[in-house]
Amino acid sequence: MTQASHLHPPAHSQPPLATEFEEEFITGLKSIFEEKIVFNQLLGLKITSLKAERVTARIDMRHELIGHFSFNRVHGGVISAGLDAMGGLAVMAAIGARHMDEAPLQRLQRFAKLGTIDLRVDYLRPGISEYFELRAEVLRLGSRVASTRMEFRGADGKLFSTAAAAYIVS
Repeated sequence: MTQASHLHPPAHSQPPLATEFEEEFITGLKSIFEEKIVFNQLLGLKITSLKAERVTARIDMRHELIGHFSFNRVHGGVISAGLDAMGGLAVMAAIGARHMDEAPLQRLQRFAKLGTIDLRVDYLRPGISEYFELRAEVLRLGSRVASTRMEFRGADGKLFSTAAAAYIVS
């Protein structure tokens, strides 16, 4: 055994198991995100996956979301607002996972003070697709601020936009 080998786990060791949320927590978080945040309802944001390490959602393209009428391109504001919402959702999931010792309803009440403090969006190519997939993950969850990274993709998986944001969590 070499001196440094104790620093690296053997190749056969398993990664830590991902946090599995209770149905009550998932239902409550979907209700907050898809119904109680009415603007998300207007965007048509629907959660497709809710995990502690990554969240995904979908927006179906429709007439009301057009930003450029000649090309049926989604409006940049839809992209920005969708990515911001997804960053917030990722933070909610990370907070929920951090406090698994609490009851689901108690964890859901932790989101009252969550708010965006910084958002940067990079528009890489025109958003033309029948639907869009949005992804987000938390890079760091501190006691006061969370940092996130998000993606806005087309139906074929093509990357249209990326974003990074910071959220106040306390």
